Amino acid sequence: MLQSLCLSVGVPGLRRPHTLYPWHRMPAPGRVRRAWVIPPISVSENHKRLPFPLVQIKSDRQQLGSIIYSIQGPGVDEEPRGIFSIDKFTGKVSLNAVLDREKTDRFRLRAFALDLGGSTLEEPTDLEIVVVDQNDNRPVFRQEVFTGRVLEGAVPGTYVTRAEATDADDPETDNAALRYSILEQGGPQLFSIDPHTGEIRTVQVGLDREAVAVYNLTLQVADMSGDGLTATALAVITLEDVNDNAPEFTRAQFFLEATEAVSGVDVGRLEVEDRDLPGSPNWVARFTILEGDPDGQFAIRTDPRTNEGVLSVVKPLDYESREHYDLKVAAQNEAPLQAAAPRAERGQARVSVQVRDVNEAPVFQQNPLRTSLAEGAAPGTPVATFSARDPDTQQPQRLSYSKDYDPEDWLQVDGATGRVQTQRVLSPASPFLKDGWYRAIILAQDDASPPSTATGTLSVEILEVNDHAPELSPPWGSLCSTPEQGSGLLLGATDEDLPPHGAPFHFQLSPRLPELARNWSLSQVNVSHARLRPRLQVQEGLHRLSLLLQDSGQPPQQREQPLNVTVCRCGLDGACLPGAAALRAGGAGISLGALVIVLASVILLLLLALLVALLVRCRQQSCDKRLLHGLQDDLRDNILNYDEQGGGEEDQDAYDMDQLRHPAELAALGAPLGRPSLRRDAPFGRSHPQAPRVLPTSPSDIADFINEGLEAVDSDPAVPPYDTALIYDYEGDGSVAGTLSSILSSLGDEDADYSCLWDWGPRFARLADLYGPREGTREEAF
Repeated sequence: MLQSLCLSVGVPGLRRPHTLYPWHRMPAPGRVRRAWVIPPISVSENHKRLPFPLVQIKSDRQQLGSIIYSIQGPGVDEEPRGIFSIDKFTGKVSLNAVLDREKTDRFRLRAFALDLGGSTLEEPTDLEIVVVDQNDNRPVFRQEVFTGRVLEGAVPGTYVTRAEATDADDPETDNAALRYSILEQGGPQLFSIDPHTGEIRTVQVGLDREAVAVYNLTLQVADMSGDGLTATALAVITLEDVNDNAPEFTRAQFFLEATEAVSGVDVGRLEVEDRDLPGSPNWVARFTILEGDPDGQFAIRTDPRTNEGVLSVVKPLDYESREHYDLKVAAQNEAPLQAAAPRAERGQARVSVQVRDVNEAPVFQQNPLRTSLAEGAAPGTPVATFSARDPDTQQPQRLSYSKDYDPEDWLQVDGATGRVQTQRVLSPASPFLKDGWYRAIILAQDDASPPSTATGTLSVEILEVNDHAPELSPPWGSLCSTPEQGSGLLLGATDEDLPPHGAPFHFQLSPRLPELARNWSLSQVNVSHARLRPRLQVQEGLHRLSLLLQDSGQPPQQREQPLNVTVCRCGLDGACLPGAAALRAGGAGISLGALVIVLASVILLLLLALLVALLVRCRQQSCDKRLLHGLQDDLRDNILNYDEQGGGEEDQDAYDMDQLRHPAELAALGAPLGRPSLRRDAPFGRSHPQAPRVLPTSPSDIADFINEGLEAVDSDPAVPPYDTALIYDYEGDGSVAGTLSSILSSLGDEDADYSCLWDWGPRFARLADLYGPREGTREEAF
């Protein structure tokens, strides 16, 4: 037996849902495939009576109460959850929440029919619930303010801008059918809007930016084809400027005054008016002088801030030649004027300029003034007359002239006439002579109050004079002894004079010595060089020739000069062989100037060697002085005899210093030369008087004198011998002497060199032996 499904649809306003029976029993051979066929169910959004029955599903496979129904999908067990539910025993589907079509416009659920044991009775089928739209959303403009621009004077129908709005309701219904309109324009109806597209266009002529520059339109949009919900927005329309107004002068004539003899100054301003947009090319004025300025002495520029014409003088005016100017001036915009624009009534104006007379500076008739003068011109040579004139013809004045710049103080200017002459000879090597030109500045001043001064430049070309003969460069050389070998000797010449008084040079063997032409030939190579060759086999060695050189100046200068030629034996390559009899650059061929330079160099080297030797000697003497600094006093005064624990330097009784100081005087006075004996190896008593000794007269006798004195002291029984060990105790206090400790003394002397003590004579032999023993033999001084 065929089974069928019963479907009941709930209609708003009914208490029970309508039951549908879409399946029927159909006899047919074989098996029949079961399926649920359920049409979409529509339900209105914003339905407030909840829960609301939507539909009831039934299966006839079993008795009522033995079937369990369920649904799945968005709105049930998927987000958004809890919107729909089903009675599992009756199959009634209910709406449990308010629907919003703008969020979800339809729900697709799956319906299931199971027996009490959970087995599937019917195949799952789709249950589609469609949310019916309601007009619950107002239209919304995409912008709060729409902007547009249009040229003033635009023709009707010109596109300006477009307003756009949206509606969240179903676009397939009238709920989203939008219509546009203009609520307010703030004046005449100059604009319209398309109700369907929102395009705003002009509808009338008469848009004038100078009258109204900006229009504010209030726009409205409504759904339900204009009868539903509404929204408003603002449209701001700006008129763009066109050049429909020509500039006009504020006056028909302007009166100005200008000072003569000045340029680059403003004379006055010409005011204009223009109703177009300030700062735009339609507003900016350009001025033209139509008449009254044939020499182009005036110019008019535009002030970008005020749009005024500024009249200025670009060339100095001259009151004496013209006292008044009557100019005709026109004004027009940068941008071309619209064809339909009215012509300006004051597009042109008259400008009257009165010239004011002032004291003008003198004017040099020719500035700069160029002249020429031969070099070496004598003092008092006339150079030029640099005169000026006073342009003030109606005020005759006296002019005076002076120098402003003359670095070599070469020129002298007559203060009354402007006549310039030399006052000394100008050196050709002057640093102020640039490319043969000398520049000076002359001043001309009138006697007005205050005076006016003019500056003139005087340029003097120093003409070259042929006052130098050419010279060989160099005046020596070498060549092969046979004519067939080598390329000969290339000779060059130089000339201190500038062109055209220099090259080409003429080389010639001296006519005074005709034998030169028999042995030598001279051929011109170019304007400054010639080649010398032997005509025959020439003997090796030095040959002294004489050449006559002449330049191309007017008049020409010539000089006969010696030429030292070294003739040598050459190899196959034309070069001098090593060890040849004639040396290429030997001293025999050297010039006198080169010889003087060599001798001066040798003398300078000898002087430097002598200076170095003197410095070394002075340093050695300085070293000797430092070593002998403590020995400059009498050495004998530092020898003290201490034979008891006391005394020290304060005790002068232990040793009789007179034995070493003045033995001759002591003998002459008969003073006793001894003291009570302090030695154990000698008997007590006085020593015998010593014979007077003669003082040494030469350095060689000093050693003998010292030895004899020491021997006399050593034999005196009143003093201990020279090499006796002494006993020291308290040495007194207040001594300024340093320590004599050998331990301390050796700390700073271990690196010192005392070998020079051996050169000081026998007196320092012992000291030299102690500090710097000489290798080999050792002298004993004592």
